[in-house]
Parts: sequence; C-alpha cells; structure tokens
Amino acid sequence: TLRMPVPALLLLFLCLRGRAGWSRYWISGNAASGQHDLHIKPVELEDQASYECQATQAGLRSRPAQLHVLVPPEAPQVLGGPSVSLVAGVPANLTCRSHGDAHPTPELLWFRDGVRLDGTTFHQTLLKEGTTGSVESILFLTPSSHDDGATLVCRARSQALPAGKDTAITLSLQYPPVVTLSAEPQTVQEGEKVTFLCQATAQPPVTGYRWAKGGSPVLGARGPMLEVVADASFLTAPVSCEVSNAVGSANRSTALDVQFGPILQAKPEPLSVDAGEDASFSCAWRGNPLPRVTWTRRGGTQVLGFGPTLRLPSVGPEDAGDYVCRAEPGLSGRGGGAAEARLTVNAPPIVTALQSAPASLRGPARLQCLVFASPAPEAVVWSWDEGFLAAGSRGRFLVETFPAPEGRGGQGPGLISVLHISGTQESDFSRGFNCSARNRLGEGGTRVSLGRRDLLPTVQIVAGVAAAALTLLMVITGVALCCWRHGKASASFSKQKNLVRIPGSSDGSSSRGAEEETGSGGDRGPIVHTDHSDLVLDEEGTLESKDPTNGYYKVRGVSPPTSPDSCVTSLQLRSPRIFNLP
Repeated sequence: TLRMPVPALLLLFLCLRGRAGWSRYWISGNAASGQHDLHIKPVELEDQASYECQATQAGLRSRPAQLHVLVPPEAPQVLGGPSVSLVAGVPANLTCRSHGDAHPTPELLWFRDGVRLDGTTFHQTLLKEGTTGSVESILFLTPSSHDDGATLVCRARSQALPAGKDTAITLSLQYPPVVTLSAEPQTVQEGEKVTFLCQATAQPPVTGYRWAKGGSPVLGARGPMLEVVADASFLTAPVSCEVSNAVGSANRSTALDVQFGPILQAKPEPLSVDAGEDASFSCAWRGNPLPRVTWTRRGGTQVLGFGPTLRLPSVGPEDAGDYVCRAEPGLSGRGGGAAEARLTVNAPPIVTALQSAPASLRGPARLQCLVFASPAPEAVVWSWDEGFLAAGSRGRFLVETFPAPEGRGGQGPGLISVLHISGTQESDFSRGFNCSARNRLGEGGTRVSLGRRDLLPTVQIVAGVAAAALTLLMVITGVALCCWRHGKASASFSKQKNLVRIPGSSDGSSSRGAEEETGSGGDRGPIVHTDHSDLVLDEEGTLESKDPTNGYYKVRGVSPPTSPDSCVTSLQLRSPRIFNLP
C-alpha cells in the first residue's frame, strides 16, 4: 500500500515501469482529507520498482517511492546428505546449495553443535536477465575418526527470513584402525611370561593383525593377543602390532621393562706400555638395572676402581699383571662374571741367576740364568775373562736358550739361557760368568759363579765296598774248589794248586792267594782270573742338583765318555768295580 497526501484533485498513480495488467492494483482514500493509497495484492517479485503519485490537473508529481519485495529462502540442500560418507584423514568438500527466487540473495552458513564453522567459500549462479538462479557454499575440512557420527547444519538466511532455514547432515567416517597396545605385566623379570593385547577401532571393521619384534615378524602370531617369555632383548627390541582394514592400517609398539643380570658386551683389551706412561682398561656390561662394575688385580681383593674404565697413571714394572673387570649378578641371581686383561710394562730386562749343580775338576758344568723382558731381548749373552758367547759353541763353551715357564703376569716373555762347559779347569771356579740381556729400553744382567765338588769321600766309600766284595769272592772260590775235589774221590788223587789272582787297586798293584797242593801229580787246579775296567763316576747321574726348571726343559750337557764294566771269570762270577780318581 502506497500512501501519498495530495490536494483534492483527481489523482492518478502512474508506475514508472509499464504494467500489463492492473487486476492486483487498486486505489483507496478520502478526497476530502487528500489521502489516497495504492494497494497491490498479492505482491510479486516483479512488483519491485519505483512508484510516483501525480496530480495531473495541478501538474504535481510526488517524490519516487521504492518498493522492495522480500522473498524468504527455501531450506538449502547438502549434496550427498542426509548422511555423507568420508574417509578420515582425506580432505573433503561439503556443498550446501539454495535454489528458488529468494530475495534478497540468501546467506549460507555452516554450524556444528551451534558453533559457526570457518573455512567456507561462497558461490553464486545468475540466471538470465540478472535474476538469481542459485547460491551455494562449500565447506572444506579434513575429517578424523572423532568426526564419525557428527551432525553439521547448513543454514540459509536473509533479510526476508532472519532466523533462516536449516538442513542437517550426519558424517559417516571410514577410517583406518585406531590402535592401543598394552603389556601385562609391563615390568618383568627375565624368563617370566608376558601377554600383549592389541585393541583397535576401525570403520570398516578390522581385517587382520600383524605382530613384530624389533621390526622382524613374529612367526605364527595371529589375532589381537600375543604371549611371550621375556628376555633381555625385549628391552631394546620393542613389540609392535599392526592392524589393517579396507581403508588402511595403523601400527603401535611398546618396549618391556625387562630386568636381567649383567651381560658382558666388550672385553678389556691387553695393553703394552712403557714404564712411566699411563694405562687405561675398558670393559662394557649390559644389564637392567645397570650392573655395578669393579676392577681388581688377579689374586687380589683390593678394589682399584669402579665403572667401565680403569685408569692407571705412570705405571711401573710393579704394576704389570692381570686386571679383572667384574660385575655382580642381578636381582634374579643371573648373569654377572668377570673378564680380565694383561698389562705388560715395557722395561729393561730382569736377569736372575738360577741355581746350578757344583762341578768337579775336568768334568762337565752347566750354568743357567732366567731373563724376563718386554719387549723381548735382542739376545742373551754370556761373558767371561777370555770372551763372550750368545749362541752356538766356542772352544769348551756351548750356549743354548729356551723359552721359560710363564712368570709373574705382565713381565713379558721369559727365556732360560744355559752355558755348558766341557772339561772344567781350575780357573773356571775362581772367575765369574756374566749373563746379560738388552732391549730398546736398556740392559740387565747378573753374575753367575761355578761351584766345586770334592769326590774323595765318595771314592773311599766305593773302595771299601770293593774290598768287601773281594773277600766274599775268595770265600766263594774256596768253597767251590772243595766241592770239586770231593767229587773226584773214586779216582786217583793228585795234588793240584788252586790259584786265585786278585787285582789290586786302581794304581795297577795286584794280590795273589796261597797255593794249595792236593795230590802227588804236578797238575795245577784251575786259576780264576778277574779283570776290572776303570769307571768314571757319572757326574750328572748321581751328583747333579735338582734342575731349576723341574724337568720342564731337557738341557743337553757335555759328559766325558765312560767305559762299560767288564768282568771275566771261569766261574761266571762278576768281579767288584774299582773306581779310578780323575
């Protein structure tokens, strides 16, 4: 209805825009009051225009009046609704569209739980003649599994309908499995049983499980549960569970807190250092909880250090030896143990004289020395007044060198050097023999003396034994002759002399027995002859002192030749031995 007060004249309402028909238009009013109204019913969108009221007789025109026609929007549509299926994690677009002749153009808004959503774009499509055809709004989102079942609202509102009209949709999410992995118990002693439980939610449903340990598949493991016996490897090699469905897969892993005893990972390495330098040993033990590591010397109880590293400043020869890295067993009583390494301190050679057996004049002799050195000596040299000898022979002297039994740890390789003397002389017992060795760090040596042995008491004992043997032999010979004479009683008896010749002492003298006549004839009885060979006393066999190496090495000595015993007698009786003094 348009009202325009004018003078009481014939009023004519003219529309600035031409109209085809006037059936929806009529005028009402009171001429006396000058009030005239234009009615339009029903109003259509095409009625929106500018209108004027004219008094033609007076030539008057009113100011233009603009008629705005409001058309409320219809409820919008969401493409794919009322349930829209999306894939979690995959970006998606949701389109809300409004059709019809809504005027003015409606605004399309997105809401979730009453909260307006951002991230939308607005598009408008125009029809011919500049009229609005449709409008649409696109919502960009990347859904997650938490959006499954969520309700979104698209609202179309305008000045014609401030409250707007809503269209709701429900999100149906397809998403790969959401996995949770647990272990019971989480803290376990080595050797105990552990159960892993793999739980998952997924849309569409789960199609398979895959178990792995430290990245390697667990053969035979199927389903959401895995039972294992825990060992130390589970502490660093986690167990993982991978769950799959038609959309994708998800993986979760967990490591056990496995308690186990110490395990040796790296042994200490042997060291060889020069005297005065620093030495450092290292060893590595693995365990849960971390093991307590101590350092000692082999055979000792004093703790020299704690932890994986032992440092020894400015070592000397007394520090040489074996060092032990030890870890105590764990709480379960398992594991632990010890590992050791040797420290060799490089120093000048240490030369020690070994006890040698006394020697007799003109007999063989043997002198010995023991050498420990690191680095090994270049040579072991024997020296005396007339010269020196490191190996081989020289005149009456011969040198041999042998590896020695292992000495105190860390002293370096040991050698035994033997000086043989063939046919000792008087000067050998008064002079000194030097045994020396040299390496790159210096020289060491010692003096060795030759002891003398007196053979007179031994010869006297042997001579006494020989005299007793001769007396016994004479008695036996007399008895034999008597028995032989009586055996000839039936025959003529003739006197015979029996003669027993006894050799004398070692200086060539002899003794003769009495002659006995037994008949009238001149025949003599059998004469018993006994020959003796001079023997040389075996120096090394009977008088030599104990070998300082306890027989570990067989050292060849130089011995004079000996004559075999010989005994000739017509009665097959062995004569006593007579020993000659050298």
